[in-house]
Amino acid sequence: MKAITRELPPFAPRPIYSDIYPLEEFYAARGEPAPVLGRIKPDEVPEPYHALLVHKTDMTSTLEKFHGEKLHIEVLAQHTWDNEYYREVVLVLNSSKKRVEFGAIKIILDLFPPEAQQEILRERQPLGRILNTYHIPFSSRPGACLRMASDPFIDSALQLQGTHFLYGRRNSLLDSWERPLAEIVEILPP
Repeated sequence: MKAITRELPPFAPRPIYSDIYPLEEFYAARGEPAPVLGRIKPDEVPEPYHALLVHKTDMTSTLEKFHGEKLHIEVLAQHTWDNEYYREVVLVLNSSKKRVEFGAIKIILDLFPPEAQQEILRERQPLGRILNTYHIPFSSRPGACLRMASDPFIDSALQLQGTHFLYGRRNSLLDSWERPLAEIVEILPP
């Protein structure tokens, strides 16, 4: 009997996550149901959300260019598990203090140089700026465009009154070897 051999890929296949991963984990930790997000086609995303969400670059530079202002993060929740750092954040414009994104992110720390890891853990700058500051090559792979009704938690985080329809995306940032640097859900205010 002849043995069957096959060549294995250099890396394990990427796991498949839900459209709201890792956001669903933060809701579970609070004991709340995750918001219901509907997947929509990129061409169904209206402006100005289309220009802000349907692209293959980082959200930090996209939002800063759109608003003409630098931004920082406010961490709502965070935890670390092994080399995985999770945080739920709001991106806030530095001068006007306007909240321009609510998001949840999982970052694989050991894929970053030590100084970039330290900056991530300082919890001041958004990941997009850290990637660009430390010249870390990456590609952005949006997996889904999303539409949802805001819930009380997101309303509070974005300082909204009442229920609003919001648009967002599920995105993966990959390094030069196609390893996932980060998994992200990004939701924009109205």
